[in-house]
Amino acid sequence: MSTIHVDVVSAEESIFSGEAHFVALPGEAGELGIYPRHTPLITRIKPGSVRIQMADGSEEFVFVAGGILEVQPGCVTVLSDTAIRGKDLDDEKANAARAAAEEALKNAKSDIDLARAQSELAVLAAQITALRKYRQKK
Repeated sequence: MSTIHVDVVSAEESIFSGEAHFVALPGEAGELGIYPRHTPLITRIKPGSVRIQMADGSEEFVFVAGGILEVQPGCVTVLSDTAIRGKDLDDEKANAARAAAEEALKNAKSDIDLARAQSELAVLAAQITALRKYRQKK
């Protein structure tokens, strides 16, 4: 079975680089599935989990807080400001951050504060969902 090279990169570091049989991630219009020799594509992605089915059959999970996806026939590149390996996701930190974002939402004094809190809350909700998916697979 053929493979495709996958790179997941955050603003700070390379999170994943390797060969895979399949990649699934949250596109703007719904879930995207990428196989080797996929048609070239550039699109935005929503916060959520990137599931990478490795060449050896194992799976790798990475949470991304949105970003850009570039697909070429032999390469998939995911660029995100924030990307966290599934094994590094922390349930307590995510829930504490979500509570802080909910509090900021209640106390928003301007439209900008409100938009910022809503955005942060959406990212944290996606992170908690990704964490639950990752834990179910384990």
